[in-house]
Amino acid sequence: MKERLILNFPPECSEKPITYHLIKDYNFKVNILKAEITPGKEGRLLIEIEAEQEDLEQGLRFLKDEGISIYSLSREVIIKKDECIHCGLCTAVCFPGALEVDRNSWKLIFNPEKCIACELCIQACPLRLINVCFVGGLKT
Repeated sequence: MKERLILNFPPECSEKPITYHLIKDYNFKVNILKAEITPGKEGRLLIEIEAEQEDLEQGLRFLKDEGISIYSLSREVIIKKDECIHCGLCTAVCFPGALEVDRNSWKLIFNPEKCIACELCIQACPLRLINVCFVGGLKT
């Protein structure tokens, strides 16, 4: 099972090897997409994880026991397609290949499963037609 999560760390957890334990003890495959962790302060970690269901449940229980808030993350990239001129500038900065221009129609295509929410496309669009909205819900 593959999932994207936001982990909110309380100050007392910012120096603990949390991702190490997820990988070693619970067999998580972890891709860190964005991290804002400062020792002694709260931190946030945007990760994509993959694990078997039983390992996932145990790993999430470990995080909760450590006092870490877990939010499921879904993101929505909003492209004003009716105003897009399909110039392709956003594709030049989209390293994971979530944005591409179809070679037959020359229209912009968005592949959400490849998006890592880096937001580089927002600045690359000359008409400012791209927005990324995050929708997160507390994971119980």
